[in-house]
Amino acid sequence: MIHPEEVMETLNMLQSQKLDIRTITMGISLRGCSGGSVHDVGRKIFDRIVNKAERLVKVGEDIEREYGIPIVNKRVSVTPIALIAEGFSPDEMVVLGKYVDRAAEEVGVNFIGGFSALVHKGFTQGDLALIHAIPRTLAGTERVCASVNVGTTKAGINMDAVSLMGRVIKETAELTRHRDGIGCAKIVVFCNAPEDNPFMAGAFHGIGEPDASINIGISGPGVVLHVVREHPEADLGTLANLIKNTAFKITRMGELVGREASRRLGVSFGIVDLSLAPTPAPGDSVAEILEAMGLEKCGAPGSTAALALLNDAVKKGGAMASSYVGGLSGAFIPVSEDLGMVRAVEAGSLTIDKLEAMTSVCSVGLDMVIVPGDIPAETIAAIIADEAAIGMINNKTTAVRVIPAPGKKAGEWVEFGGLLGRGPVMEVNCFSSARFVERGGRIPAPIQALTN
Repeated sequence: MIHPEEVMETLNMLQSQKLDIRTITMGISLRGCSGGSVHDVGRKIFDRIVNKAERLVKVGEDIEREYGIPIVNKRVSVTPIALIAEGFSPDEMVVLGKYVDRAAEEVGVNFIGGFSALVHKGFTQGDLALIHAIPRTLAGTERVCASVNVGTTKAGINMDAVSLMGRVIKETAELTRHRDGIGCAKIVVFCNAPEDNPFMAGAFHGIGEPDASINIGISGPGVVLHVVREHPEADLGTLANLIKNTAFKITRMGELVGREASRRLGVSFGIVDLSLAPTPAPGDSVAEILEAMGLEKCGAPGSTAALALLNDAVKKGGAMASSYVGGLSGAFIPVSEDLGMVRAVEAGSLTIDKLEAMTSVCSVGLDMVIVPGDIPAETIAAIIADEAAIGMINNKTTAVRVIPAPGKKAGEWVEFGGLLGRGPVMEVNCFSSARFVERGGRIPAPIQALTN
C-alpha cells in the first residue's frame, strides 16, 4: 500500500532535489541493413531508425506530462556500425555516419550512439575503417557518438587498439579545435563495455539484444545528497542503508516510466540504469555527496572509500527494487559535468592520479577530463591502458573520455556549455610512456578469466 507521505516524498524529490529520468534510450538492431553500396546501406540504416524511433520523443513527452516526471533526454543507440559495414573504407564510414546523424535529426533525439567497434581481441577491416573515420565523423556531425571496446576480462587488452585510440582522440581534438576539442566529448574508450548502457557517449545496441528495446537511465545525486545531509551523525553502515533505501525508491520510478514507454512504443523493456549522473547545477553533484559524508574536499584521503560505499549502496538499492537493473548503475564521476568535482580540481585536492584510484570503485572511469592540448597521443593511450587494466583485473566496466583541449595548458579553463559543463585543464604526469605503448600486442587476460 502506498502511503500519502511516500507520495509527498517522491514529489519533493522531483520538485526540489533534481530527481529526473536522465534518458530514455531506444536500442535498435541494424541486422539486415548490410549489403550493397554505402548509400544503399546508409538508406537502410536511416529507414530502420526512423521507422522504429519516429514516436520516441512524443511518447517521452507524453509520459513526462502525464506523470509529472522530468525526462531530460530521448536518445537512440544502434548495433555497432563496424559490424554491419564490413568492406567499407574510412571515407565510406564517414558517409554512413552522416546517414546516422540525419536519422537522429529526423526523429528528434539529441544523441545517437553506436558508431562503434568491439576490438578487444583484434581488428577486422571494418573495425579499422570505422576507427579511422571517427575524427572526421564527429567533426562533421552533431548527434553521433562513438565508442570502442579495447579490452575485456576474458580477452585481455588490445594494445594496438589502445595506441590507435590515442591518435584518434588527438586528431578529433584538432578537427574540433574551434570548440576546444569538444568532439572528444563524444568518444568513449571502454574495457568490458555493457551492451545495454543507455548513457551517451558510450551507448550501443549489443548483438545479444532484441530487435528494439527501451533502456532507462535515472539520475538522482541531488536526492542522495539530501539524504546524506539530513543525517550528519549517522555512522557509515547506517548511511549506506539510507542511501540503499533511497536508490530503491528512485529505481521503482524509473522502471515505471520504462515499462510504460515500452508498452506505448510496442518494443521490449530492457533495463533500468540507476547511475548517479551529475550535472553542472549546484546540488546535483556526486562530489558534494562525498563531501557531505565528511570529506573536506572530494579527492582528500578517504574519497575512494566514500565512493565505494556510495556505489555499492546504489547498486544494492537498485537490485532490491528491480530485476531489470543493468547498464552501468552506480556513481559517475565526470569532472566538467560535476560542479563539486570542478571545485575540487580548482582547489588542488583532486588530481588525475586520485581520479584513477577512484575509478576502481565507481561505475565507469576517467570521464570528461580536460587535459593540455599538447599531450602526446602515446600518453593518452597509456591513460586508456591504465583504466582498461583496472577494468580487466576487477571484472568491471571502465572507460576513458578525455579531452585534449587544443592550445590550452594546465590551469586554464574550457567552457563547453549545457550538460557538458566547464572545467579546468588538469595537469598530467609529464614522463613518457611512448616506448611501452609502442610495443603493441595484447596484454593477456588475468588468471581469474580461466576460472569460470
